[in-house]
Amino acid sequence: MRNLLTIVAIFLFMSQSFAQQSKVAIAIHGGAGTITRDRMTEEREAEYRAKLEEALQAGYSVLENGGTSLDAVVSAIQVMEESPLFNAGKGAVFTNEGKNELDAAIMDGETRKAGAVAGISSIKSPVAAARAVMDNSPHVMMIGRGAEQFASEQGLATVDPSYFYTDRRFEQLERIRSTEKQQLDHDGDRRPGDQRPGDKSSEDKKQGYLDAKFPDRKFGTVGAVALDQNGNIAAATSTGGMTNKRYGRVGDVPVIGAGTYADNATAAISATGHGEYFIRSVVAYDISALMKYQNKSVKEAANEVVKDKLVEMGGGGGVIAIDHDGNIAMPFNTKGMYRGSIDTEGIVYIGIYEDEQP
Repeated sequence: MRNLLTIVAIFLFMSQSFAQQSKVAIAIHGGAGTITRDRMTEEREAEYRAKLEEALQAGYSVLENGGTSLDAVVSAIQVMEESPLFNAGKGAVFTNEGKNELDAAIMDGETRKAGAVAGISSIKSPVAAARAVMDNSPHVMMIGRGAEQFASEQGLATVDPSYFYTDRRFEQLERIRSTEKQQLDHDGDRRPGDQRPGDKSSEDKKQGYLDAKFPDRKFGTVGAVALDQNGNIAAATSTGGMTNKRYGRVGDVPVIGAGTYADNATAAISATGHGEYFIRSVVAYDISALMKYQNKSVKEAANEVVKDKLVEMGGGGGVIAIDHDGNIAMPFNTKGMYRGSIDTEGIVYIGIYEDEQP
């Protein structure tokens, strides 16, 4: 009898452990910025919510069927890359030259392997290209034509650069070009050498003017983080970068530790925001480090970095993060962030505005 009870106890323990391990969860974002109800029509809001849920369900379906967190984040992001609603893939913004230059990254929390691409214009799915770099090369980051050649050799779908064109994004570029020219033409009240202490530079003033007129122009990015049945987490991010960017500018997305990071011991993080601040703050890794070295929860760490540290620097944006237990954090310091999650209980959440809480 004693042996039988022992066997039953072991069986119950193993069943409970398996049940805990088999829980899955996913979170996604589609960019952050000045996203308010007065800027959004009912029809456009419904489109965003529907596409966010489609992306969520695509990733969650992978997890439910025993797929890996890596496969899940790629599946979720590819839905958003193919939608003109988001600044990634098909909806990417234009550079000053009138081109689309795409960046993406992915990281595996189990092995801490990572892959990234930057400045590509002919690979249909940038996140798939980043995955190929991680899985099939000894490198972490590839850029430009070399990245495109590698992805093509890996059998990834290639497209003519015109595939990424959308009227909405090109019109956005034209408006910003015009506004920037106007601002430069009216920035001559004082000679360049006449700056007084405490004054903003002409470049800062120009940037501030553009940010005020187009407050969400920098924050377009899509990302996903996930926990699979094996207890492994992963993060991935994809973006078209900054509208009107010049000189081969690359933001935080493909910089591992800045816009993308994953470690099973802490969390998987995908960021969206003003990339220069996220790079200088090493945002994604900082969240992981606070968890590792100060024993903070994923929510505590993410909130501290996004709502305190970034704000002190003047950086706008947000993150999504998930730990190995499936706890999810989605803080942002802007007026809104396109976001969604399905937690370990299967509860679906979609949010856009700052007053919408899970």
